[in-house]
Amino acid sequence: MVLAEKAFDMKAPRLRFHGAAQSVTGSCFEIETEKSRILIDCGMFQGSKSERELNYGAFPFPPDRIDAVVLTHAHIDHSGLLPKLVKHGFSGPIHATPPTVDLCSVMLPDSAHIQEMEVENLNRRNAQRGRDLVEPIYTKDDAAACMLLFRASDYDEWFKVSDDIRARFWNAGHLLGSASVELEIGNMDATRPMRLLFSGDLGPQHKLLQPDPRAPADLDYLICESTYGDRERGEVTPDSRRSLLQAEVKRAADMRGPLIIPSFAVERTQELLVDLHRMMLSGAVPPAPIIVDSPLATRASAIFELHASEIDEGAALVKALNSGDIRFTETVEQSKAVNKLTGYLIIIAASGMCDAGRIRHHLKNNLWRRNATILMVGFQAQGSLGRILLDGAERVRIQGEEIQVKATIRQLDLYSGHADATELVDWVRERMPVSRGIFLSHGELQAMGALKARLGTLVAPDRIVMPQLDEGFDLGEHGAHHAEEGRTPRLPPEKVAHLDWHNDLSKLLLDVNDAILKQADERGRHTIIRRLRRALPEPEN
Repeated sequence: MVLAEKAFDMKAPRLRFHGAAQSVTGSCFEIETEKSRILIDCGMFQGSKSERELNYGAFPFPPDRIDAVVLTHAHIDHSGLLPKLVKHGFSGPIHATPPTVDLCSVMLPDSAHIQEMEVENLNRRNAQRGRDLVEPIYTKDDAAACMLLFRASDYDEWFKVSDDIRARFWNAGHLLGSASVELEIGNMDATRPMRLLFSGDLGPQHKLLQPDPRAPADLDYLICESTYGDRERGEVTPDSRRSLLQAEVKRAADMRGPLIIPSFAVERTQELLVDLHRMMLSGAVPPAPIIVDSPLATRASAIFELHASEIDEGAALVKALNSGDIRFTETVEQSKAVNKLTGYLIIIAASGMCDAGRIRHHLKNNLWRRNATILMVGFQAQGSLGRILLDGAERVRIQGEEIQVKATIRQLDLYSGHADATELVDWVRERMPVSRGIFLSHGELQAMGALKARLGTLVAPDRIVMPQLDEGFDLGEHGAHHAEEGRTPRLPPEKVAHLDWHNDLSKLLLDVNDAILKQADERGRHTIIRRLRRALPEPEN
């Protein structure tokens, strides 16, 4: 893409990337025109602690000056900071599809509840240690206030976003209600408005509950996700997916231990329930209790059942949700009781990247067991506990405790909600021509680079950009230009989607403890401790 240095021309819309920039979370794109200022998504950051801390900081824009939000879908990394936006002054409409509105009505209050509970526990520890108390990012009251601003729009119908922007949703095939967002801005070249398309998260072919993605062609600019821009799944069919899941379930059954599946509570969990129920009903795998330990998954499943007529395999989902094989927990006491069960059973719990929620308790109780199996069924961001386990960690720290990893760690990527590299290229090809340029978002740097190379056969490489966090571009008639705003990004590029000092510290504490315990006597242990103390700076008076 042409990226010549250029002064800010207020006639050109400005696009800023405030999240999902060389990372897969925190989706948030700002568009500023002469007449309006809107957001596409306002998501929560996940992954390393450095990235998660961005959720607590100030927005890189004034929330009370945002006119509207257009939301691609309900996943928390796309919607999770909307209550914070409202808390800090936003009062405009939030446009979304009807199923997305319904899902957000349970997901955002659930997110607020998790934050309130985690902050309560953290403040209890902080008080004991004499540290400052902290506040949650937002509360359940903020989430309730946020829901009052939602406005539902169906697929394929134009709606007004602001004075000079209109939009319409296209089914992205990623999640119930997920959408790609087509925008028309003003009348930039006196013949037609500027046309932008934000892909949102794109679903793969043969996704169990969703259709293949749809979207228009002949665009000025395309903003495309790149989560799996460097990965190929090969040919996937419903039968081949179930066959691979069947093998994992049988392996866990043969070990006579629990099969624990960290899973996003929305869509992924429901897909797994359909396939597990079918396999047990047919006798393809040994019968076992299937425990869904997630209040959010319970409420989300009810919304899926409400929209069953809009879902591929909706009848099969309703049958699975109402079968006797599947048990939903609600209370903390019911969740704790799950850990008293022994032998072969299946536990599905959030979060999908193992960084929050009830899954952490199940990992604490089972990672050290040799007969336990942990099955990852989705993308694991760099710095997340799920990624650390997949990368072969022998020990991890969970909630301040050291846990030995003796369980079998497995991955089955066929339940991912994201298109692979070939599917992404095919989707972009169907959007051609894209006359002015492509921005790659929602992917780690390696995945973005690989997708850019693949797309070089469709678009000139200098018209494909991989934006960094908080970077802005003026969308001109002949290409995009860097917006020189003198802003400092909230997180340097080298800290985005990378292991940070918190990860290093956690590993160091594990290594120190291991080295001390391996010493043959008290003298050896004291020697290591003295050496470590000498390396520390002198305490301040």
